[in-house]
Amino acid sequence: MMTALEIVKAVSAGEKTAEEITRQALAAIAQKNPDVNAFVEVFEQDALARAKEIDAKRARGEKLGALAGVPVGIKDNILYKGHKATCCSKMLENYVASYTSTVVERLLAADAVIIGRTNMDEFAMGSTNQTSVYGPVKNPANLECVPGGSSGGSAAAVAAGMVPVALGTDTGGSVRQPAGFCGVVGIKPGYGRISRYGIIAFASSADQVGILSSTVADAAKVLEIISGKDVHDSTSLEAPVPQYDAQFTNGLKGMKVGLPKGFLDGLGQDIKEKVTQAAARLKDLGAELVEVEVPLAKYAAPCYYIITSAEASSNLGRYDGIRYGYADNAAKDLNTYYEGSRAPFGLEVKKRLIIGTYALTSERYEECFLKAMKVRELIREDFKKAFEKVDVLLTPTSPTTAFKLGQHDEDPLALYLADLYTCQGNIGGLAGISVPFGKDAKGLPIGVQFYGPILKEEKILNAAYNLEKGL
Repeated sequence: MMTALEIVKAVSAGEKTAEEITRQALAAIAQKNPDVNAFVEVFEQDALARAKEIDAKRARGEKLGALAGVPVGIKDNILYKGHKATCCSKMLENYVASYTSTVVERLLAADAVIIGRTNMDEFAMGSTNQTSVYGPVKNPANLECVPGGSSGGSAAAVAAGMVPVALGTDTGGSVRQPAGFCGVVGIKPGYGRISRYGIIAFASSADQVGILSSTVADAAKVLEIISGKDVHDSTSLEAPVPQYDAQFTNGLKGMKVGLPKGFLDGLGQDIKEKVTQAAARLKDLGAELVEVEVPLAKYAAPCYYIITSAEASSNLGRYDGIRYGYADNAAKDLNTYYEGSRAPFGLEVKKRLIIGTYALTSERYEECFLKAMKVRELIREDFKKAFEKVDVLLTPTSPTTAFKLGQHDEDPLALYLADLYTCQGNIGGLAGISVPFGKDAKGLPIGVQFYGPILKEEKILNAAYNLEKGL
C-alpha cells in the first residue's frame, strides 16, 4: 500500500484514480482481514461512490483536498452518519450513528475515503484487543500475538497494508501502545487539540482521537487536517494549527531531549537497548541529551485507572436499556429489567465500572477519586517542570513487546501495566508519539515514544521524523 502522501500526489497528478486506490484497499482487506480481523465492517459501496465523486471532481478541474483518494479506517467508537458504531460491544450492536463526528467530517472535507470501521477492545477498555464482541485482532507481525489495544484494529490495519491511515482513540495509550506492538506510527496530540464531538466516551478527561499511519509525515498531515477548535466541543482548544511537515528539519541541532531518570529500570534487555540506541541516534543528529526527573510519574498508572474507571462509571450509566443500549424486553419487573439490560457488557467493562462506582461512593470519594485527581495535578506539574529544561522526552512505548494471545488473561495486573509508559501522557495531558525502532530477538516490533508539551506537537513530530529517517 502506498503512503497517504504518495496517494494524494498520484491522484492529484492523474497517475492513479481514487477509485483505483479504493479498489486496491478493498482487495487488500478482503485478502488479509480474515486472518487479522482488523475490520469489523467494510463500507464497500459507500467508499466506491465516494471515490468516484473525487475522480469526478478532478475531471471537472476542481481543486482536490489534502487527502484526496486516501482510504482511512475509523475505530468503531467514531461516529459516521448512517453507519454502525458499536464500540465492539453487544450493548450497541444495532446502533447506527445519527450524525457524523467532527474528525470524520474534516477527513471527508479533505477528500479522504472512509473505508470501514476497525476492531477495538469493548468500549475502548483493554490493551490487547481481545475483549471485542467481534473476536480478537491478530498482530500482523505474528498472528499468534496481540496487536495491543484498544485501537488494535486500526494499528493492525495499517501494519498489514490494508490502509495507509486509520483513526483510533487514546485514553491511556490506546493508539501508541498498539502502534508500538504492530510496528507503525501512532500519535496522540495534547488534550483539546482534536475535537471529541462524535466520539463515544470512555473517560472524558483523558479520551483523545489519535492517528495510526505507516510514516510520520502521513501522521503529521492527517493531524493538521483534523485538529482545531470545534464549536461542538467546549474542551477543544482555540489555537492555530501549524503546517506540521513544514517544520521538519534536517537533523536536530539545538533540540534538547530529556531522558527521564529511572524510566529504563526493570525493562527487558531488548527494549532497553533500543531506547538507548534511539537516544544515541538523536545525539548523532545534533540533539542534546539531558537527564530529567519526573518523580511522580510512577503513580500515573494507579491514578489513571481510578480516574478513568470513575468517569466510565458515569459515562456508561446511560446504557440502561431505556435511554441507550440493549433492552431486556422479557423482564417482569424494573430490577430484572435493569439487570438484563446491563448483561451485555463484557467482563472487562464490568470490572472497570465496579471499580469506578466504588471510587465514587460517598465513603471512598475523598480517599480514592479526589486523591487521584490531586495526584494528577502533581504529575502535571512534574512534567511542566521537565519541559522547562527540554523540548521533548524520550521514553519506551511499552515495557514489553507484543505477547501471545491469552497469555495474561489470568493476570490483569500484567495487562494494566502494558500502559505503564503511555498513560502518563493522558494523565499529564501531553502530546505523545510512538515510532517504530527495530525489533526484539523474536522479530517483534519495538516502539520508542516522544512526549511534548500540549500544543507543541510539531516538536515530537520532528523528533520522530528525524529518528525515522535513520532507519
